[in-house]
Amino acid sequence: MRLLIVTDAWLPQVNGVVTSLQYLISELRELGHEVRLLSPGDFRSRPCPTYPEIPLVWDLWRVGPAIRAFRPDCVHLATEGPLGWAARRWLLKHGMAFSTAIHTRFPDYVHTRWPWLPLSWGYALLRAFHRPSRAVLVSTARLRDEFSDWRLSRLVIWRKGVDTRLFSPQPGRNVAAEQPVFLYVGRIAPEKNLEAFLVLDLPGEKRVVGDGPQRGELEARYPEARFLGYRHGRELAAAYAEASVLVFPSRTDTYGLVMLEALACGTPVAAFPVPGPLDVVEADVSGVLDEDLRRACLAALALDRERCVELAGRQSWRTSALEFLAHQVLLDGEPYPLAQVCTGFQADALAD
Repeated sequence: MRLLIVTDAWLPQVNGVVTSLQYLISELRELGHEVRLLSPGDFRSRPCPTYPEIPLVWDLWRVGPAIRAFRPDCVHLATEGPLGWAARRWLLKHGMAFSTAIHTRFPDYVHTRWPWLPLSWGYALLRAFHRPSRAVLVSTARLRDEFSDWRLSRLVIWRKGVDTRLFSPQPGRNVAAEQPVFLYVGRIAPEKNLEAFLVLDLPGEKRVVGDGPQRGELEARYPEARFLGYRHGRELAAAYAEASVLVFPSRTDTYGLVMLEALACGTPVAAFPVPGPLDVVEADVSGVLDEDLRRACLAALALDRERCVELAGRQSWRTSALEFLAHQVLLDGEPYPLAQVCTGFQADALAD
């Protein structure tokens, strides 16, 4: 199959959307499919106001010709940014079907930054974008129900995975240190609620992996925390393995891949009992969920790291890619044939 993926989020951005798409594209190609990505790197862009790491494409008239030139069998719109809207407009004009995904709660993020904007306005815009989609992919059943309450339709589940070859326990790392290490991994931005972690009175050391518009402000305000910037590949895996607990303070994430990566390294999670952590963490086994985040952090220190590894290992990116393929539709609106979901696999592999 020739599959086109359109995304406003791509390298060098570092976030869960980019990570998911990288693994998805790799798996799809290993399965024998031809994948073309349309991203900001293919166009001219300007930095997003207040968040310069995010490029906003402006020569959007080139999107349609790029779709036509690739001649895809299926098109998937991964984000609701300028590229996603431009591709959506062109596909609708030409009567072509497509799938979409909801990776982030943009209405909640916007409301966090500008509280005077009603949350309902953001969800009205989200409904408008996804309304023509033949399949709207979300990460969990909980999110499907939540977005359904906001009157989105055609919601289907596309679960994410973890690379257990990269993210795994590392012998000799700080897994039983006298001084615990509490780690945050992710963007340093208001919607991530990082300050809820930084203000906590915790023993040992606080480490922050990532970057973003709030870094300078928070680094100055909390000098006792170590801000390490971005980590990738084995360096990121080592950061997880050296930590005693991954602290996930966000209340707005749709999933939180960093939690799954940390668990695969044997590091339990401390988080609020909200969607995202509720879907990734097995309470009091692989993490502790509590409205008192300090209490969750301290309780997570006692959890069995081997059980964390075991639970994370059940979710592979190959299974995730097969699930993604099963939700695709051909440009004429027909479902992609299940028997052709992947090369060399039986159609009933999706039931595994």
